[in-house]
Amino acid sequence: MLCLRILHRRTVSLLKDEQGAALLEFAISLPLLVVFVVGIFDFSGASNQKQKIEQAAQEGAIIAGAQPMSDIASSNGNPTSLQAVSTAVFNSLTGSGVIASGACSAPGTASGPVGLTWTYTISNCNSAYPSDNLVITINRGWVSVSSTPAVVGTVVTVAYPYHWRFNSVIQLLIPGATYSAITQVTESARVHNQM
Repeated sequence: MLCLRILHRRTVSLLKDEQGAALLEFAISLPLLVVFVVGIFDFSGASNQKQKIEQAAQEGAIIAGAQPMSDIASSNGNPTSLQAVSTAVFNSLTGSGVIASGACSAPGTASGPVGLTWTYTISNCNSAYPSDNLVITINRGWVSVSSTPAVVGTVVTVAYPYHWRFNSVIQLLIPGATYSAITQVTESARVHNQM
């Protein structure tokens, strides 16, 4: 009977030690698990935004390549044909949810031309980050020298910032740790000019 009591005490003691070890392992692994889950979520969000910006650049390039170039010389820096391109890019990003509907409006402020390149800047598209700007650069004079004969086309480049959520988790786990919490996502698309 004495042997059974000793065996029972040792068994209870071992079970308590295993429960404590399991709790300690869980306490150590939980922050790492949270970092991985938030990281996966954040990187998938960034990739999704990148694809939507790429699609908007492609839509803008298709519209720009089909626009006439007759209004470029007499436009005083803001051709009507390029305003349509800026609006198409903006509408694509609004429709896909990258930019909140009603936050800002296209075509934005035009600067240029520098050669045959215009830049449209649309400000205040994110109420949480008022300094975020959507920048659309349209180059109507891109020349493909790799093809024979040389082909004149249009390049549309779209840039918009992505705000990482991962930074707040890192700061929660390691106070004082910082890294760049904003990445400028930039995508370009090229087409041959049709007119």
